[in-house]
Amino acid sequence: MKRRVVVTGLGMVTPLGTGVQKNWEAICAGKSGIGLIEKFDTSAFPVRIGGEVRDFRPEEFMDKQQVRRTDVFVHFALASAKMAMEDSKLKVDTKNAHRVGCLTASGLGGLTSLEYYHQLLLEQGPRKVSPFFIPGMIANMAAGQIAIEFGAKGPNLTIVTACAASCHSIGESFWLIREGKADAMITGGSEAVVRPLALGGFCAMRALSTRNDEPEKASRPFELERDGFVMAEGGGMLILEEMNLALEKGSHIYAEVVGYGMSADAYHMTAPEPGGEGAIWCIKNAIDDAGLKPEDIDYINAHGTSTKLNDESETRAVKAVFGAHAHKLAISSTKSMTGHLLGGAGGVEAIYTVLAIKHGIMPPTINYEKPDPECDLDYVPNVARKCRVTVAMSNSFGFGGTNASLIFKAFEP
Repeated sequence: MKRRVVVTGLGMVTPLGTGVQKNWEAICAGKSGIGLIEKFDTSAFPVRIGGEVRDFRPEEFMDKQQVRRTDVFVHFALASAKMAMEDSKLKVDTKNAHRVGCLTASGLGGLTSLEYYHQLLLEQGPRKVSPFFIPGMIANMAAGQIAIEFGAKGPNLTIVTACAASCHSIGESFWLIREGKADAMITGGSEAVVRPLALGGFCAMRALSTRNDEPEKASRPFELERDGFVMAEGGGMLILEEMNLALEKGSHIYAEVVGYGMSADAYHMTAPEPGGEGAIWCIKNAIDDAGLKPEDIDYINAHGTSTKLNDESETRAVKAVFGAHAHKLAISSTKSMTGHLLGGAGGVEAIYTVLAIKHGIMPPTINYEKPDPECDLDYVPNVARKCRVTVAMSNSFGFGGTNASLIFKAFEP
């Protein structure tokens, strides 16, 4: 018999702020975290906006030496993990250490460190490169540092599947617990790529919104005048536990994880398959994994990047899977407020999905002014909606055509 898996802890850092409460209040109020980039001079770039984390102080979560020796994406991940562990009241000791694991995600890992040390190498030579450069920036260092911090000696992995990475990491953690390979997992993802190199790369692809004069209105998923996504940074981590163990220790349970699906488009490096075939199979796989019917789903936190191709493809996929129920579903993209956290997006959006179930509030898609005839579903436009949410899905689709979907359900013992 498959074991049941529940969510007992949440922690996050996003352009909307540090901490779950601050984020949820901002999301429900329809606030945007997008603004002019302040980390570096953007005057040479056609895009000058992004989703920067502005209130985060890493020294509040780790000692100064650890801050110096690790990249910013590690800071976001470890801080989010600490908040989630405190929230869950999960204690790791000699009795359970080998049954508690950590599975994190990142799209690009330590880009901040890579840029810095490459410049240092060119200007001052190889002797100036720190011995902590490599171990501080490789993608699996977030999972490593979290495991060290809490003594978690169970499964330890990092998934790098572009913008689907965090969703994959949570799904794989769910399966590890369900199949008895672990009892608890610290999981999610982080990203810290609001940097010149990443901005230049996405500008070259013409993937980003150029609405520089109205940053807060730049991310507008499913809306007719959308012109690209907004790059953002941050992280989101969840604590997943086997249900009986969570109940035994009196954990607060946000929701149950019931389904996980994945697939590949096998179509293009960056563009989704226009008819949404990969997304269709991914969503179907998640629903089948959960043992549910399409009409059981109440709400979808969409991938919803604010790009023409993605939003149309995802809409077609939802229609194909849900049929007539697609027009009864509520769908929203919280990227309209946070921007796109790339490899960290799925962790943050899974948290918003869980909170939608817990509080009975569907987050809005802000900046929805002119409907797109190709995107004609209910995207919870502009204002959050109070409504009972029993079953909710979170979608994440990434470059390379990699897809992931998670399904959460209101917890009933």
